[in-house]
Amino acid sequence: MKTLSTVFAALLASAVALPMAQAAESQAKSWNLTGEVKARFEAKVVDVLCELAGDCVDNCGNGARHLGLLTSDGKLVLANKNIQPIFSGAAVDLAPYCGKQVEVDGLMVGEGGPKLYQIQLIREVGAEKFNKTNLWSKQWNAENPDLKKVKGPWFRKDPLVNAQIEKNGYLGLGLDVDKKFIEEEQ
Repeated sequence: MKTLSTVFAALLASAVALPMAQAAESQAKSWNLTGEVKARFEAKVVDVLCELAGDCVDNCGNGARHLGLLTSDGKLVLANKNIQPIFSGAAVDLAPYCGKQVEVDGLMVGEGGPKLYQIQLIREVGAEKFNKTNLWSKQWNAENPDLKKVKGPWFRKDPLVNAQIEKNGYLGLGLDVDKKFIEEEQ
């Protein structure tokens, strides 16, 4: 039996060959990133863990799991980023479309191996208007109304991020490693 990492590596390698149908009709905005290619195509929104390992939950986990785009020829594209400059993922934007056929427009980015897909626009197949993929910060602000007015970027004030830093340090390697690193830098 293949390990999950082997399956995942093969899956990512296959995503590189994804035909970028309708790229000429793309409305995606260029970010001038390495290997950037506009990519507009149709796919079904799926729960990635369900597709890869059969670990399925109702409604794709309501946006709490990594979601992907399954093309009609069986390629799974990992939508790793939305239209916003923050790298918060695209699950919040994809969750309302769980199990539905959608048309997406965005950027496939990278050279060589696996590429990153930045989804900028999404609509159900047959719908007239695209929706921008900018729901993450709106959801964060709604979930953290008392922090919205605090100055600074979201990740400096996010309770989950701060709890992880307090537990594991800024480097994620433990508080002792952080202390040694900070002392060496001074």
